Amino acid sequence: MKRGRYNPYLLPPWLRKTRFYCRNIILPLSCFQFIRVIIVPTTLDVVLLLIFILLWYLLFTDII
Repeated sequence: MKRGRYNPYLLPPWLRKTRFYCRNIILPLSCFQFIRVIIVPTTLDVVLLLIFILLWYLLFTDII
């Protein structure tokens, strides 16, 4: 099964806006979470950091 090229303009306007804001806020959140993990590493903080990194990757490679 061949995947076509991703076209964000086929999405509804509210979803494009949400994706845009998520792309802009995920990096500062990841940096803040990374600093928290360095200072006081708890299991929840590490898992949250991994989720943020995965979300960042998916957003910036246009998979989501």
